Amino acid sequence: MKRKFYLILILLAVILAIFLPRFFTYNHKVTIAAAANLRYVLEEIKNQYKKEYPKAEIQITYGSSGTLTQQILNGAPFTLFMSADTKFPEKITKQGFAASSIKTYAYGKVAMWSSSQEVSKGLHLVFSPEVKKIAIANPDNAPYGSNTVKALASQQLYNKITKKIVWGENINQTAQFAFSGNAEIGFIALSLALSPEMKNKGRYYVLPREICPWVEQAAVLIKGGQDDEETLRFFKYINSPACNSIWEKYGYGLP
Repeated sequence: MKRKFYLILILLAVILAIFLPRFFTYNHKVTIAAAANLRYVLEEIKNQYKKEYPKAEIQITYGSSGTLTQQILNGAPFTLFMSADTKFPEKITKQGFAASSIKTYAYGKVAMWSSSQEVSKGLHLVFSPEVKKIAIANPDNAPYGSNTVKALASQQLYNKITKKIVWGENINQTAQFAFSGNAEIGFIALSLALSPEMKNKGRYYVLPREICPWVEQAAVLIKGGQDDEETLRFFKYINSPACNSIWEKYGYGLP
């Protein structure tokens, strides 16, 4: 009887030794919801970060800021939201999903890009007979699209070209429309025009700041993220001097 009892104890000890550590292991995965214009700059920052912290797990989901906001409000398990503006982080904060104050991390710029047209003519290129389609990101979900529409409207151009516009779901899709030739020109993030995929494969014209203000991009921790050491460390890292040259490489202005 005693022998049977000891065997049961040994078996329980083995089971606990196998499963208990797994139960209490802390998950250090950083889950980021990031605006589509950040795809290249964030991947480069992530790779640099992992050289310093090789065990870090960083999962980044890219999309339009509006779509990502809706996912967060529906309970998507993100720990950090990096928007392409301040409006959507404010919405998340007002809905009670934020776990930190809103922090501006960079200023983006809108660029007009084309693989076939001479963009140095500036915005009046939109009237060229050769320009049949103009790609712009959906202004309801994509801040770069919103800034583009406002800039065109301020120059009394928007209402005259509405029939030419093809709307992209986000800034990446908008860039793809222009890159593939489905649109002769596209209004995209400068960071995408400077990306490895598009750099030297077309021409770009940065919209003047007085016409199209820089896009203030802000981030906020999502509830739960404030308790995740890896998320806090990565959030601090992207705003550190170690990343300044990467941000500048992709045309961003720094706070």
